[in-house]
Amino acid sequence: MRKISASELGSFLYCQRSWWYARQGEKSENQPEMDLGSQVHYSHTRGVKHSSLLRWLALALLFTGVVLLIWSLFS
Repeated sequence: MRKISASELGSFLYCQRSWWYARQGEKSENQPEMDLGSQVHYSHTRGVKHSSLLRWLALALLFTGVVLLIWSLFS
């Protein structure tokens, strides 16, 4: 028995005909648009990861600044 993925189930529920065509190996007519969408999602993911890294760097610098301020006040 073949396992069905969640994305395949979602594809079937969204459009049974599209799901059937995909199972037959037919290519989508809007493949360039789908490729562009994948590129946009990839770019967005990179931006989110980059901003998360910058946020941690900012917190580390803030923590270092607070420690140095306290050290300078008590030394």
